[in-house]
Amino acid sequence: MQKYYVEKVRNYIGGEWSLSSSKEWVKITNPATGDEIGQVPAGTAADVDAAVAAAKKAFSSWRDTPPAVRARYMFDLRNLMEKNYDELLSICTQEHGKTYEESKGDVRRGIDNVETAAGIPMMMLGDALEQVATGIDCVSFRQPMGVFGIIAPYNFPSMVPLWFLPYAIASGNTVVVKPSEQVPFSQYRLFELLHELKLPPGVVNMVNGGKDVVNGMLDNKDIAGVSFVGSSPVAQHVATRCGATGKRFQALGGAKNYTIVMDDCDWDKSINNIVDSAFGCAGQRCLATAIAVGVGPAYAKLKEQIVARAKQIKVGEGHQPGVTMGPVISAKHKERVLGYIEKGIKEGAKLLLDGRDCKVPGFPNGHFIGPTVFADVTPEMTIGREEVFGPVLSLSESPDLATALQTAKNHPLANAASIYTSNGASARKFTREIDAAMVGVNIGVAAPMAYFTFGGSKGSFFGDLKAHGKESIAFYTQNKTAIQRWW
Repeated sequence: MQKYYVEKVRNYIGGEWSLSSSKEWVKITNPATGDEIGQVPAGTAADVDAAVAAAKKAFSSWRDTPPAVRARYMFDLRNLMEKNYDELLSICTQEHGKTYEESKGDVRRGIDNVETAAGIPMMMLGDALEQVATGIDCVSFRQPMGVFGIIAPYNFPSMVPLWFLPYAIASGNTVVVKPSEQVPFSQYRLFELLHELKLPPGVVNMVNGGKDVVNGMLDNKDIAGVSFVGSSPVAQHVATRCGATGKRFQALGGAKNYTIVMDDCDWDKSINNIVDSAFGCAGQRCLATAIAVGVGPAYAKLKEQIVARAKQIKVGEGHQPGVTMGPVISAKHKERVLGYIEKGIKEGAKLLLDGRDCKVPGFPNGHFIGPTVFADVTPEMTIGREEVFGPVLSLSESPDLATALQTAKNHPLANAASIYTSNGASARKFTREIDAAMVGVNIGVAAPMAYFTFGGSKGSFFGDLKAHGKESIAFYTQNKTAIQRWW
């Protein structure tokens, strides 16, 4: 493993690297080792203002750049990411802790979005109709809007910013990206690659930091809109602040994803899939299965087989051969997850598999928690209600599909949901009636591809237009309709 170390993470503003104006710096550590791997600035609103000014200056000429030319930058970025693929994987594993195989999904999904955005000339096509009235024609087309802010979470350091950046700049806007201060290196390396593209200065900008940088983006009058991924309380804060300042926003929030298991499912494949969904990336993903509901006789099998399969998971440092689950992101987050486990025990859930005393030889300072499974979890329990965001799976029982569906629908979050069954009628009923906006049928991680819409509903999403695909282009552009008559 090659160690990626940046003594002080710099910002990228107007095509140049610069240090933050902040005097406060925060240590970044490898979650698997506890070793320091660099420092990131706390960041300031002044940093944001400088980046927005550069982006605003670049906008006029960038929007006039033909879409086909902008698309070629996407092709070039894709090629650079492929060329540096292994390094990007290693950086992702080092700073986040996920396994090398999981980093492949992280980086690959990012590349998928770059590739999709390369089709911008087709994606931005408008409409036209002649003779809408005598001598009058009508044409509509999409125009870029200006500067967009992108605020990313820690759980997918490479992928999530690329849900937004390629579409925003390919459609003619300019951007300011704020990576998570816990995992700044993946974006730091990406911006080094973007620098190689020789984009016009100011088209892409990056500001590192925490809360002050976020609020600086939300309050800056020259930002037209904000794309955000994070917890639901912060997503609601983003929506409220953007609404007050007249910005567009797409704020993707938290999750409490239900998986319903019918007795007619393919048990071997289903159990493997559910375990991968619940414990992949140490449970730190918004599409992870949080609660698996066994319907009728399926519950007894579910308890037995989930535990047996979860015991096979090998916890360790993500670069090591055979490791299938890494650490959680930080010591603070580890304590948070352990607190949820304690609450589960206290509130009466049955602990079937206890991951609290997980030890990894050779890595005594890593933030490791083993796979943890609770049975007999009810919606009133804290672990049945709140997002744990760690390797903790709750199991519950339901007498029938209708009751299981209603339990899932009663939860205020509705990001993703899945069903395991061989019955088409059950699958159709589930797909039609569940509130979650991303649905899996015999799929544990219902992650839409880059050309389909990504985003939840209810308390998991704030805004109107979601990420990826056509809705992404609609978010980053203003539709203009011209009604024309020539005398």
